[in-house]
Amino acid sequence: MDYIMRNRTIGSREGFTLIELMVVMIILGLLAALVVPRMFGRIGQAKQNSARAQIELFGTALDSLRLDLGRYPTTAEGLESLVTQVSGIDQWNGPYLKKIEIPLDPWNNPYIYESPGKYGDYDLYSYGADRAEGGEGENADIVSWK
Repeated sequence: MDYIMRNRTIGSREGFTLIELMVVMIILGLLAALVVPRMFGRIGQAKQNSARAQIELFGTALDSLRLDLGRYPTTAEGLESLVTQVSGIDQWNGPYLKKIEIPLDPWNNPYIYESPGKYGDYDLYSYGADRAEGGEGENADIVSWK
């Protein structure tokens, strides 16, 4: 009896066959083909939401600076005036942002700031993924006046 049990354990094969591994790989490939495109679509949307949130944050900081100075920074002074004192102005009470550096947009480009703006006291925007004016979807411009 002991002899029979030993033969079964010695003769049994442990592990997976090549066919079983191929089936698992095909299933994983199909799942990846279905899931990955959906995730990439969400990445573009997340970047746009992040840019909108940053523009809102800049807007709040610019409003605080305006309360102190009585005006928005000029185009030449730019967003840097939120973290660095504008020369010759004693009313500056910043920094108006927690971080010392002005962050880039989610596509690693600087935000564009113009004051006075075409659409308001200032215009603040990012051109999106295509880095060009206009566009749709992920390429759409993210602007402060809408």
